[in-house]
Amino acid sequence: MQFFPTLTRELLDQNREWLQPRFVDAEDKLMLCIQSYIVQTPHHTIMIDSCVGNHKPRPTRSFWHLMNSDRYEKNLADAGFGVNDIDFVMCTHLHTDHVGWNTRLENGRWVPTFPNARYVFAERELAYWTGRQKDDPAACPWITDSVLPVMAANRADIVKSAHAFNDLVTLIPTPGHTIDHYSVQIGKGSADAIITGDMIHSPLQARYPELGMMSDYDSKQAGQSRRELFGRFCDTSTLMCTAHFPSPSTARVVRWKDAFDFIDA
Repeated sequence: MQFFPTLTRELLDQNREWLQPRFVDAEDKLMLCIQSYIVQTPHHTIMIDSCVGNHKPRPTRSFWHLMNSDRYEKNLADAGFGVNDIDFVMCTHLHTDHVGWNTRLENGRWVPTFPNARYVFAERELAYWTGRQKDDPAACPWITDSVLPVMAANRADIVKSAHAFNDLVTLIPTPGHTIDHYSVQIGKGSADAIITGDMIHSPLQARYPELGMMSDYDSKQAGQSRRELFGRFCDTSTLMCTAHFPSPSTARVVRWKDAFDFIDA
């Protein structure tokens, strides 16, 4: 399984019974979804991550390349929201499948999809990717079409990855998958949830936190982030809302041997 470069056949075989068919298919391909979360507080409507986007050139990903679909907007409407309702868009990190609907094509220009929203970027994350885009634009076209236009429109809020938005919304640094990745804690007390972003892609990484994935900036650091976050919230009522687990994508974390496991909420 190329997705997890250090995953051995032996380890996969040991876990195959519970991984299949929900998390791994019959051909040992990882089952993933791509999704946003919408959070409503008493005062704000917040989108966390914005998926892939339409009309974006992604030549290395044929199924995303120049996508032209109304599915995302229809799903947003089915959930009871329009683009004008979003007050904040929080990007847990700046990979292509988390920023795509930040912008839309209008008269040949990329403009913010959510005209009333502030877009929340982690400071070091933004600096890293804009620097990379400046040096080699072809290496990260999603920065050109889905991040820089937000900056040009003065719609960005640049924050530390531990930023406390208010008493109900707090960012938690979970670096490793990218240089300044953050997760988002929603709520407080016994009624809280963590929108994980990409600090985990499969429940296999809960049982084996040091298992890195192919696009990690620093897999060792990503493993440390998993151990810290799951150690903090395991065996509690905190709901984990994952970015890429197949539906249902929410679970709770419990202790498993010297690591963790996900159980359905």
